Amino acid sequence: MSTMKSVVICGASGYIGQYLRRSLEADQVAVRTIGRRDSSDATWSDEQGVVDVLSGADLVVNLAGRSVSCRYNKRNADEIFASRVETTALLGRALARTPQPPSLWANASTGTIYRDARDRPMDETTGELGQGFSVAVARAWEQELRDAPTPIRKVALRMSIVLGAGGGAINPVINLARLGLGGKMGDGRQMFSWVHIADVVRAIAHVFERQDISGPVNIAAPFPVTNDEMMREMRAVLGRRRGLPTPGWMLELGARVIRTEAELVLKSRWVDPAVLAETGFEFQYPTLGSALHQIARETPRGLLPVALG
Repeated sequence: MSTMKSVVICGASGYIGQYLRRSLEADQVAVRTIGRRDSSDATWSDEQGVVDVLSGADLVVNLAGRSVSCRYNKRNADEIFASRVETTALLGRALARTPQPPSLWANASTGTIYRDARDRPMDETTGELGQGFSVAVARAWEQELRDAPTPIRKVALRMSIVLGAGGGAINPVINLARLGLGGKMGDGRQMFSWVHIADVVRAIAHVFERQDISGPVNIAAPFPVTNDEMMREMRAVLGRRRGLPTPGWMLELGARVIRTEAELVLKSRWVDPAVLAETGFEFQYPTLGSALHQIARETPRGLLPVALG
């Protein structure tokens, strides 16, 4: 991150944003923030303030967006859509007016944009986009980034499921395993593409340094596993010999109880980090075992807090 002196993070209050901010500041990179709260350096409601905060930064990373861990009723769906598409549109307008714009605009997207894939991995050039609400959100999100009237380099970070201690997607899975329900989910054959939070930050730095990278970039570890393998590795790390499987109907029912969508675990995500591989990126946590052992070392005993949508 040597050439990076200042970074603007939009959506810095979320799990990824907090981790990114801590990592950058530990490397003596100045961080400014744009968000909904007055504690941010600029708020979304003040477009001129956004322009001022962006000016002179080396990089802007937009992670803004309401959590998708909720029921997709109309109100939540509208919020999920607007929180991504409208902030991206506003950022595009502000960047077009910024006197000294950053050299790179890295905007969050999602590996869920690809179809349910059990036959082959989906890379950035040959991957096939899917159908449904979450895919429609991702397409609109990326379209807004592409259409933004600013000449700077743009990258859509198609993130797979982000794993790390203290938050993200791992806490509910740890809880299930600790409750004895750590068996396969559904038929267990759906692919589970994942990435460790440390490698998300390192990939963003890599994309910044490599000026030949633009467009969509899959942020996913090179060795995805099936859901069955993922749960088996989770049980092994937590010292649980057995785990009851959760059939699809039970997941649908449980998802209703905790106000989320079963699609989050039943969809087969098989995301191939081809652009990162082709440009020489090396993962700190390439295998799920290495990631889970690191997470387990930093995770307290007992049931963990889970944010309900």
